Amino acid sequence: MSDLRLQSVSLYLGRTPLIENLTLHIEPTQVVTLMGESGVGKSTLLAFICGTLEPAFTARGRVTVDDTEITGLAPERRRVGILFQDDLLFPHLSVGDNLAFGLSPHSRGAERRARISAALEEAGLAGFEARDPATLSGGQRARVALMRTLLAEPRVLLLDEPFSRLDAITRARFRAFVFDHARNRGIPTLMVTHDPDDARATGDRVVELRTHPAAPD
Repeated sequence: MSDLRLQSVSLYLGRTPLIENLTLHIEPTQVVTLMGESGVGKSTLLAFICGTLEPAFTARGRVTVDDTEITGLAPERRRVGILFQDDLLFPHLSVGDNLAFGLSPHSRGAERRARISAALEEAGLAGFEARDPATLSGGQRARVALMRTLLAEPRVLLLDEPFSRLDAITRARFRAFVFDHARNRGIPTLMVTHDPDDARATGDRVVELRTHPAAPD
């Protein structure tokens, strides 16, 4: 199990402050929600944690996982998983090959096939290895995207409104699916959303960020 700490994090677009001196501790199994109007810097904060902050932005502060600072690490060394509004499945690859992208290159042959099969079984998609992602429903694609992220064994999970494109029933089911899997693995989770139902579903803390004038999200 891991924990995530943001220590005195400030984000700027040029000289315009988006977020100033944010300190946050997310414990294992906890889902913390970030809310606020567009422009407050919610997605920018997730990019900072991932290590994918665009050059137009600058940041100060520290990000630590299990008391180890990851702020200066390359994105691929941070072991931070993220889900977006779009599932970002590769359209030219099968479901199984999409899942394989989450696995370590050291996982090969029978072990690789077994882990993919187990992930699909866990997602209620047993036997879907050869399926074209285009033949899946929105909810099925979302579950594949989550399992691909979890196969990479992230220490932190970030959610950038991954439920927003789903219909109400699918949204509620997938939301519960994500939270259950993160908590069962002891992964601290930070979710960005505009939907109060998402925040209420976590049962955990909600952090409201203020919008700064002329600061795009």
